[in-house]
Amino acid sequence: MGSMGWESNYWIWDTVFIPRVMGGLMVMAALLGLSTGYFGALPVPGLPAALLPSSFGLFPRRNGRKKVRVYMDGCFDLMHYGHANALRQARALGDELVVGVVSDEEIIANKGPPVLSLEERMVMVSGLKWVDEVIADAPYAINENFMNKLFDEYNIDYIIHGDDPCLLPDGSDAYALAKKAGRYKQIKRTEGVSSTDIVGRMLLCVRDRPNSDNHNHSNLQRQFSHGNSHNDDGGSSSSGTRVSHFLPTSRRIVQFSNGKGPGPDARIVYIDGAFDLFHAGHVEILKYARNLGDFLLVGLHTDQIISAHRGPHHPIMNLHERSLSVLACRYVDEVIIGAPWEVTKDMITTFNISLVVHGTVAENNDLLNGDVDPYSAPKSMGIFKIIESPRDITTTSIMKRIVANHEAFKKRNERKIESERRYYEDKTYVGSD
Repeated sequence: MGSMGWESNYWIWDTVFIPRVMGGLMVMAALLGLSTGYFGALPVPGLPAALLPSSFGLFPRRNGRKKVRVYMDGCFDLMHYGHANALRQARALGDELVVGVVSDEEIIANKGPPVLSLEERMVMVSGLKWVDEVIADAPYAINENFMNKLFDEYNIDYIIHGDDPCLLPDGSDAYALAKKAGRYKQIKRTEGVSSTDIVGRMLLCVRDRPNSDNHNHSNLQRQFSHGNSHNDDGGSSSSGTRVSHFLPTSRRIVQFSNGKGPGPDARIVYIDGAFDLFHAGHVEILKYARNLGDFLLVGLHTDQIISAHRGPHHPIMNLHERSLSVLACRYVDEVIIGAPWEVTKDMITTFNISLVVHGTVAENNDLLNGDVDPYSAPKSMGIFKIIESPRDITTTSIMKRIVANHEAFKKRNERKIESERRYYEDKTYVGSD
């Protein structure tokens, strides 16, 4: 009854009190403006926040609540669409998402060496469209001091994590304090991908190369890629490639998409490629390309095209997986899923492309391998531009980091595989994501 009475009295605020208060403030501002114009440039102090009508409840907010800030942390090493989907779900639980990126030292102490540096992982997280703020060097386990800092300094309302367990080396729950405080919320884990699984896929690309370490690579690959298409003795199956457990749905693509097209006079920039194992170099060149126009259209080549140019076992991530990773990037407006290798004049006309760009860093120089120049049409039209790649990181360079440090990753993964095995054995249904 009280709330109904409050709602029914809104006409008093809207038609009597608020107009009179605002009118008085406008008259005051006008007089101050005249005085400064007449007497010279006298400083006009702003109205103190304590005297603003909203500060003492003159303008009640009709939505009745403040912004909800949620926090989610992680290592975000070899960041993939599963990480992106987790952050999307976390963002949906509040109005602003703050993400903590665990330090290199904390990862080494709790899991083993990270593949990507903290700086590279920060670039990846900051590049996601659902992230509002990033905290560097977050602790692996949320202790009481850090939890209070989140609540008091960052105004966090809830701490979020997936339904898969996150255990410390001593077997305790990393989020026990947040759960005890009643400030913990859980989201659904994205099935079909993990950093552990991706390492296994990468090692498929090196296991057949003739070198003295091939046996070590093969053993490591079997440990990482649990559920792959290899036999127990390390021999390849007839397919020779790992079968992804990712099940793409139209709803997931819609969830990742912007849902907006370019304006009638928009300058549309087009960039294409594999964007395999989406990394910091991809994020930064997409940011660069986006700043050259109003709308960034990204063409993703098919798995068959990439395999033809880069060899067997490529790409590491299939087309649908790569599509979600690129769509999650805040600088991307639209994606062509399965873009043609050659950028034709008809394609340029169809999408109203104003500029076609290509970076200086790539896995190999596809323009020198005897193929037809895929950019001959935009070059002839005077709308092609080579842009300097901000980083020299590539999918191959990331693979080399893992191979060079395979013993450390072997130990790290032995623990990880066991925790994932328990997760799948004990898994129960979690509500819609």
